[in-house]
Amino acid sequence: MPIHALDQHLINQIAAGEVVERPASVVKELLENSLDAGATHIQIIVEGGGMRRIQIQDNGSGIPAEELQLAVSPHATSKINSLDDLEAVASLGFRGEALASIASVSRLRLASRPHGQDSGHEVKVHEGTVSPPVPKGLNPGSVVEVGDLFFNTPARRKFLKTERTEFSHIDEIVRRMALAHTQVSFELHHNDKVVRHFKGAHSPSDEIRRMRQVCSDDFIEHAIEVGQHQDSMHLSGWIARPTFSRSQADMQFFFVNGRLIKDRLVAHAIRQAYRDVLFHGRHPAFVLRLAIDPALVDVNVHPQKTEVRFRDSRWVHDFLFSVIHRSLAQTPTSEVSASTSRQGMEGTAAHTRGQADQQRGLKLGVGESMANYERLVGQSPDAVTDTSTPVREAQNGEAGQADGHIPPLGFARAQLHGVYIVAENAQGLVLVDMHAAHERVVYERMKTAWQEAKIQSQRLLVPTTVQVTPTQASAIEPFDEALRALGFELDLASEHAAMVRAVPSLLAHADHQSLISEVLEELSQLGASNKVESALDHLLATMACYGSVRANRRLTLDEMNALLRAMETTERADQCNHGRPTWVELGMGALDRLFLRGQ
Repeated sequence: MPIHALDQHLINQIAAGEVVERPASVVKELLENSLDAGATHIQIIVEGGGMRRIQIQDNGSGIPAEELQLAVSPHATSKINSLDDLEAVASLGFRGEALASIASVSRLRLASRPHGQDSGHEVKVHEGTVSPPVPKGLNPGSVVEVGDLFFNTPARRKFLKTERTEFSHIDEIVRRMALAHTQVSFELHHNDKVVRHFKGAHSPSDEIRRMRQVCSDDFIEHAIEVGQHQDSMHLSGWIARPTFSRSQADMQFFFVNGRLIKDRLVAHAIRQAYRDVLFHGRHPAFVLRLAIDPALVDVNVHPQKTEVRFRDSRWVHDFLFSVIHRSLAQTPTSEVSASTSRQGMEGTAAHTRGQADQQRGLKLGVGESMANYERLVGQSPDAVTDTSTPVREAQNGEAGQADGHIPPLGFARAQLHGVYIVAENAQGLVLVDMHAAHERVVYERMKTAWQEAKIQSQRLLVPTTVQVTPTQASAIEPFDEALRALGFELDLASEHAAMVRAVPSLLAHADHQSLISEVLEELSQLGASNKVESALDHLLATMACYGSVRANRRLTLDEMNALLRAMETTERADQCNHGRPTWVELGMGALDRLFLRGQ
């Protein structure tokens, strides 16, 4: 067949193959247009799972009558004008092919009325033919109706699933958009029934309500609010505590400038931040929004705009890791404070009055506990600075409790079956898994001591050879300094082999082949590697596990209180090294409900 130019309608259908995968893809593209138009209220009406009809109506800026026909033409847009605009895209859409692609595989109607005009106009597209604009009465904004999707491409229609499945994908798109743009109101209808109604959020309590609607009450109850600014980046949102981990990655939402993305670099940074606190095989839950200078991120790397490329990927990776890692490094003191703050945003002020007392109570009752703690773990907790008040004074006297000077984890009252510590704090009852809690305390102190000593290198008497891929081999010379900082000395022997002359001393008996391969792979992709730290953490965690108090060991009240005070000054003390919770609290309200008091 001779070379020839393709028909424009066929070109649009080819583009539709990339842009329009299923009805949910149509909803995504049209919602992005509405958001770019500045809409604050968007109504989505769906019939037959979107295969029969999709209608998006918004109150955005609208389209003038003379631009309606151009709007449904291929690669026509108001969002970019030059290459400079393309290199710093600030809108969700920018290619201008969405409406033309959708129109090529459906029956499309576009009506719009700009603000300030008395009436709107409407155009229809069928089989590539665009009708002239005709007057149409409607409210300011735009209405896009897509009917009989894939009616002229039956092969594509055969790949669609059931009505219920296709609508579930649409529902997921709307939920994601609702998380990314909380100030916008979304209303979703399916087969004449209201399925979702997200009111616009204009306050912190509205924001929490939106999160509850999309992610569930349990997520909010276990969520930690994140907010950090650095240079031209700002990260905000919520991350779930490790105790709210998931069996699958079904509650992970990451937005870059309002755009939901899936990125290996982002996933790696978050996974590394959770690596020390998450149970093996579990997935974290989070809703995070990264605002970044549009010039520093390329969004034009995927037809459906679900992937991005950062100009400085290592900088972004380190920023995400450090913010999330620090947020997870909470002590029980900050845990209580965060819970109090969250309840306060929802209108409950009762716990707020006791927060200052809890903060003051952290330094109470540690005098006699120092010697007991040293007997328990072999060293004293440096983080505790005030040892002026003996623990027995607050334990046995009512004066301390009357003044509200009670630490967050309270004071030990008993030991249950040699496994749990029963304590009483200002809120009610606290149960502590003594082995899990002690394991975390010992582990964090071992990590601190090891980090201060740096990673020591041990030279091998006889250098060994490990097999590497060409990609891994290419990372040896450029990252020689980084490898030495990790304790390795490597020389490139060939395209497929590396000579190992030194390894980290604590990992001298580890599987060097696998470890070096993973380190080089991460260096080649991300410019840095956490594999050595991960291996060291695993080793230290094992040592901490064996060095912690075991079940059925009887502790004195002083020893139990010493452990509680140490937990209050230890990062990540609310879960052990394996991701299990170390303590739970039953407030007086929960205890009253158990016994039906006041009902």
